[in-house]
Amino acid sequence: MTQYESQLAGKVALVTGASAGIGEALAREIVRRGGSVLLLARREERVQEIASELGERAVGMGGDVTRDGDVARAVAVARERFGGVDLLFVNAGFGVNGRVDELSLDDYRRQFETNVFGAIRSVQEALPELKARSGAIGIVGSVNGYVSIAGWSAYCMSKHAVRSFATSLRAELANAGVSVTHLAPGFVESEFRRVDNQAKLHETARDPVPTFLVMPADRAAISMLDAVLARRGEAVITAHGKVAVHFQRHAPWLVARALEVGAGLAHRFGKSI
Repeated sequence: MTQYESQLAGKVALVTGASAGIGEALAREIVRRGGSVLLLARREERVQEIASELGERAVGMGGDVTRDGDVARAVAVARERFGGVDLLFVNAGFGVNGRVDELSLDDYRRQFETNVFGAIRSVQEALPELKARSGAIGIVGSVNGYVSIAGWSAYCMSKHAVRSFATSLRAELANAGVSVTHLAPGFVESEFRRVDNQAKLHETARDPVPTFLVMPADRAAISMLDAVLARRGEAVITAHGKVAVHFQRHAPWLVARALEVGAGLAHRFGKSI
């Protein structure tokens, strides 16, 4: 049990990208702590299934953060069903993989449309409600918002942009009573690494990351929720993520060298990292 367990009683959260992984785990943890949640994702049937399992304090709704108005409609449903929205988790996203000479400009645009403009759209459409209730925003970025790696320039760029957005937003909204927490996970249990560049899930694909490095989604959700409820500015999730961010801040030359070596090995063996 954490010191923030009791802070969710009577509170309402909206979670985007809630059909699996971190988003689903956040929704489950919110309900476990006594809050109510609206789960929003493109896979409507899946979020409705999760909501049905969670009970009367959960509603699942189909929606896409790349479309104007979907988050606003979710806010309206949350207001009608639960009375409003106190917490927004901007979680929807995916990763485009490939070296720059393998990707098109459309690949980069598609990456930014979901991860960056989808985040902006989510915040803008929920903000009036959050201001009215002195709410809190959790923006899910990535350790790759600090550390950029070869073969993932589109994704890393998008997560650097998300981190910058969260930093600016935090200062803009401070006087309005709305907190902004940048959440930066490392490897967390999710479907992320089984989704292709078109944002299509390959259910039978193998996760290339060793299991000992992958944090269970429910543990990540606990840390993320605590950070948002504490109104912290930033939370790096996973031990390896904290190590990577620490060295990027204090010994960037070492990180750069390690990434150059890794990229060279990947190129030699015909793989991206």
